[in-house]
Amino acid sequence: MIGKTKDAGWEIGVSKTVAYPLEQVWEYLSGPGLATWLGDVRLEPEKGAPYETANGTVGEVRGYREQEKIRLTWRPKDWDHESTVQVGLRPAGPGKTVVVFHQERLAGPEERAAQREHWQAVMKLVVDGLAG
Repeated sequence: MIGKTKDAGWEIGVSKTVAYPLEQVWEYLSGPGLATWLGDVRLEPEKGAPYETANGTVGEVRGYREQEKIRLTWRPKDWDHESTVQVGLRPAGPGKTVVVFHQERLAGPEERAAQREHWQAVMKLVVDGLAG
């Protein structure tokens, strides 16, 4: 899941097990926590729905499976290409959930390193947000 792949190009994944039930994590990430990982935006939960965040990141929903994953194209206003971002959840035992941020179609190793830092910082904000 790290480095460069034939199909997805340069990609990065960041995951963490959190001590909250999947339903609670989903409710946060698809609701008030959306601003934490995607930006100030309202997301229509249907394939092909376009979005634009308050800071100019644009894209469209590519997949939306309730309590499982949100997959979308992602292009910040200062990028000359789009990438694909997915947040996924899976149960990890009683009251625990694995949260995974995955980004693919990055421009190269420098962008990959920058996005690793970005998603690690986002994950910390998500954990803090879940804690209230």
